[in-house]
Amino acid sequence: MHRHSEDGFVCPNTVPYRGRVTCNHREALLRQKGLALWFTGLSGSGKSTIAHAVEDKLYNMGKLTYVFDGDNVRHGLCRDLSFSPEGRAENIRRISEMIKLFLDAGIICLSAFISPLKTDRERARTIIDCGRFFEIYVKCPLEVCEERDVKGLYKLAREGKIKNYTGVSAPYDPPENPDLVLETDKVPVDKCIDIVMEFIQDAMKRI
Repeated sequence: MHRHSEDGFVCPNTVPYRGRVTCNHREALLRQKGLALWFTGLSGSGKSTIAHAVEDKLYNMGKLTYVFDGDNVRHGLCRDLSFSPEGRAENIRRISEMIKLFLDAGIICLSAFISPLKTDRERARTIIDCGRFFEIYVKCPLEVCEERDVKGLYKLAREGKIKNYTGVSAPYDPPENPDLVLETDKVPVDKCIDIVMEFIQDAMKRI
């Protein structure tokens, strides 16, 4: 038997198996509902800072969470991928499949990826979505992100030492209809964190 995935790849002799323990059972055990919060924005916009701070707050409330950070994923699961458009697309596909599994386990997932292309983010929503995928646009002007760049990556990109760097030599498609917008050049980080926490509480009531 051969089954085709949505990407057209053949998966020989595989049949999806469902055990008796469902997502609803896991959520009841954890006393929470799984969510996928997809933070997108330029490097230096504050995605990781906010995502990890939100995780801290949720943990202190007794919630099981996990932050999928772009740099961390690139060191493991996606270490074989380049930053070409094809490599970025595959990076997002892999992490989306991983989040889908974590979501099925009832975990609150916070992802912090630049995910610059609209098509890749739409694909992530398609893979993950079960009414629990929320796109959060961490909006910040490029010049402010460059000022915050403690690693000096923007400088290296402008010198041509880093190729395909988003905002410099690679495009970023701003979300058109995000579920939440955080303007980190105008709103303090602590306030942004509070806004996300309020958003999570509202989302929990809707699902």
